[in-house]
Amino acid sequence: MRSSSVVLAAALAALAVPRSYGMDFCSTCEVLVGAGVTYHFWEWSHSPVIPISLDFDHNRWELGAFRFTHTQEYFDTAFTYNEHWTNPYWGFSLTRRLELFKHEHWGLILGLGAAYRSEEDRLIASHWNFSELLGVRLQPSPEWKIELIGRHWSNGGLKLPNHGQDFATVMVSVYPGLLGHHSSN
Repeated sequence: MRSSSVVLAAALAALAVPRSYGMDFCSTCEVLVGAGVTYHFWEWSHSPVIPISLDFDHNRWELGAFRFTHTQEYFDTAFTYNEHWTNPYWGFSLTRRLELFKHEHWGLILGLGAAYRSEEDRLIASHWNFSELLGVRLQPSPEWKIELIGRHWSNGGLKLPNHGQDFATVMVSVYPGLLGHHSSN
């Protein structure tokens, strides 16, 4: 099973490298950092999220690292008790992004990719999962980007339990924005 996971990760990485840019691969790279929260069925599940991502190939791809900092719990109103979902863990994703309805200062982002979680638990019973995202990308100036994104990781029911990891992030560009590099987007 591990060898097939490594092959899948290598194939996704190979697809992510644009062939037309050569040595100028990261001329449109952006590094974004921010904060987020987890939720389950539209209720907070008590874990802040610390995200950092590298957007590259003109915002077509996102490579992200996410730290889920606290245990996640969900209060089940039907049975009136707190359900413990997961302990703190690391997550990583590689997502192909599509920017819809792109305007000068905003755009709608839709994405699909793969995610890796550092632990299996009652939330998702697998390390490798599908990664989906939907959000808004705001661009007040050419150097600054702000992204408001809802994310969902799930193994698609291939292994149970599969409640899925739901979280929302707010991220701001630190490169090129903070470091003064001018993007060519």
